[in-house]
Parts: sequence; structure tokens; C-alpha cells
Amino acid sequence: MKITIIGTGYVGLVSGACFADLGNDVLCLDIDQRKVDMLQSGGIPIHEPGLEAVVKRNVAVGRLRFTTNPKAAAAFGTVQFLAVGTPPGEDGSADLQYVVAAARSIGRHLDGYRVIVDKSTVPVGTADIVRAAVAEEIAARGLSHPFSVVSNPEFLKEGAAVEDFMRPDRVVLGVDDDRALRIMRTLYGPVQRNHERLIVMDVRSAELTKYAANAMLATRISFMNELANLAERLGADIEQVRKGIGSDRRIGYDFLYPGAGFGGSCFPKDVQALRRTAQQHGMELAILEAVHDVNERQKHVPVDKVVARFGESLAGRRFAVWGLAFKPNTDDMREAPSVVIIEALLARGATVNAYDPVALDVARDLLKGRDGVTLCTSARAALQGCDALLIVTEWKEFRSPDFDAIRTELRHPVVIDGRNLYDPALVADFGIEYYPIGRAQSRGPAA
Repeated sequence: MKITIIGTGYVGLVSGACFADLGNDVLCLDIDQRKVDMLQSGGIPIHEPGLEAVVKRNVAVGRLRFTTNPKAAAAFGTVQFLAVGTPPGEDGSADLQYVVAAARSIGRHLDGYRVIVDKSTVPVGTADIVRAAVAEEIAARGLSHPFSVVSNPEFLKEGAAVEDFMRPDRVVLGVDDDRALRIMRTLYGPVQRNHERLIVMDVRSAELTKYAANAMLATRISFMNELANLAERLGADIEQVRKGIGSDRRIGYDFLYPGAGFGGSCFPKDVQALRRTAQQHGMELAILEAVHDVNERQKHVPVDKVVARFGESLAGRRFAVWGLAFKPNTDDMREAPSVVIIEALLARGATVNAYDPVALDVARDLLKGRDGVTLCTSARAALQGCDALLIVTEWKEFRSPDFDAIRTELRHPVVIDGRNLYDPALVADFGIEYYPIGRAQSRGPAA
């Protein structure tokens, strides 16, 4: 099948590359010529495990191509995916200007029937806006080409997106006509050979499903973070509590890990956008307000532990930060807890040595101009001359470190673990003060 993907950001690039890998002919449209040139040569602008190989092999055989020509893109695919950004506006609502612009571009150039698919995360009612924009552009040309608008939200986890696309838990389709449904069933046929994964519903329900899923996952995280903070005060161990409640099949173990808060391009933005949607319809989603507020506070918890250990003023102190990306296996630092933590340390007069396995280039741009931050090329290098270590992202290489080296390199053998990577008793055996989230912690003498 011929497919057009509008937008080569995270969702668009993964979707386009994976559809091509399933044998489709895919043309991806982007307005950035430099990005298009990079992609056409087989490179990728993001870190996503396995994606570069998929892009390279499909570019090499000609199934995956990239263009900046909107007319060519509109003429190419029977199915036109909208995978452009929907950044938050000042009031927290999703900004649809890029979605509408993409829809108008299709309307200005299409030459026959098209299935126009909202792949971006968009508020309920966006399909109606897209339909109106396309119809207006077609009418302005004096034509009457038929088209369908479908909602097909993505559920890709950064760091595992290729696997998620090829072996999805479900494929949600919001569709209102049989012709579009037949085409979408054919398109997703290759990922359905094992069992039926398509969940077909009306368009508005599909649009809400995406927001509901992310809001639910964010709620679980914030709930566990509040419970972890309570566990510390009660002398309980949140890791044991997690196992106790996760064993209940009604609850399960996923997304029950407390830590330094969630970040990324989805959960924070989608929680706020769903709240704003409710407000526009006369409702307040009190649970999601709490989810947001808890998460913002949780990002400061590691620094609170630093202050409790070293005092209110951190002038003259240097701290190592392991992990800058908002989660492992990505270089995405959007809304990352690491940024909040680093800025809070700097504000108290400290300096920072920071390390991340893949996000250093992103960090270099994001933290540009902030005096007092040194980006290091290894985890051990980040320790040198520091008063304590803060672990912010749970990269695999941090899970089994050289504790002797940590104790030796640090001025004070203090580890503040924002991801609960270690057994407190094990760390204590190495003579290290250990401050996790919601677990037993060792307190050393004042520095």
C-alpha cells in the first residue's frame, strides 16, 4: 500500500519506517530540508533502539523515502497520516496549528480518495476540525473529492517503539465508514497474524482513549510516589509494598515504581491537555490536577534529600548526576526530572557533573548557558571531585556499578537514588550512605 506520513518526528519516523518494513511504499513529508537529507541518507535525528537499522534498510531498497514537497506527498499515499507535533499552549491545551496546516495541505493537493489518519495525540473533536479544513480546501478548488478521517492514536513507548509497533498490545481505530475501515484493516493486517489486535470504535472515543491511557499510567506513578514518601515517614519499605499490591491481578506490577517523577513528551503534556479539555466542557478533573502537582513536587525530592544531608546552602559543593534523559533508551529530555534537579542544585550555589549514555548532545543544547554544569563522558568521570551522587535515570549501566569506585571518587560516600536501583543493605556494606525513595536510608554525620 502507498502511505504518506506528514511529520518525521518521533511518531512519524517510527511509523513510517515500520510500515515500510512491512512491505508498504512510504513517503514521509517534513519541512526541514536538513532533516530530510539526513533521513534520505539513512541517518536518524533521535536515539531509538533498532530504528536506525529499519530506516537504513528500507531507504536502501526504496520503500522509504523523504520529501519536502507537499504536493507530491498528498498525491502519493492513499492513506495520509498526520504525525505532526501538538505542543502545549500557554493554558495547557494542545496546539493544533500544525495538525490543521497539514490537513489543509492535503486538501489543497489531493487528487482522489484519501484516508486521512490522525496519528498525533489530539483532543477529542480534532477529527471534525481536520474534516472541515480538508473540505474547505477542496471546495476552494471547485472540486468534490471524497475522503475519510480516522483516529489511530499511537501507543509507542520511547525506547521500545519499534517493538511496540511490530507487536502492539492493541491498534485503536476510530472510524465512521466501512471503506476507510477496510483499508485500515488491510494496512494493519501484518501485525494481526497471531490474534486480533484491532479495537474499532467511534472517532471521538478513539481520541479520548489515548489521553485516558496516558493519564491512567501517570496516575499510577504519582500515586506510588506519594505512597513512597509516606512509607519513608512510617518506616516502611515501598519496594515491599509494591510487590504486595502488584501481586493482585487487578492491579499488576506495571508503572508502580516510585522515583523522581515522570517526564517526556507525553505524560506531562497529555495530563494537562485532558484537564484543559474537561475545563472547556465545564468540568474539573481533580485527580489529574493532583497527579500533575504530585509529579512536580516529586522532581524536587532528590534535592530535598541533598539539603537534608548537606544543609540549605550548597555553595562550594559539587554533585554528580547520573542520567539526563527522562527514561532509559532515549535521548529525550523534554520535561525530564534531571533538568529540574540540576537547576535546583545550581540555585543553591552548587555545581554539577552530569553524565548520560546517549543524551549528552541534547543536554549540551538544553543546558547551554547554565554556568556550573560539566557534561562528562563516563559515569566514573562524573564522580570525580563530587560531594555526592544523584541517580536520576535508571540506565542499565547504572544497575551494577563499582561501589568501591563510588566510595573512593566521592568526597563523601553519599548516594541519593531517585530510581531505587540498589538494595540498601548491599550499599551499606560498601560504607556508602544511601538515600533511596521510600526505603530504608542510612544517615551519616553532618559534612
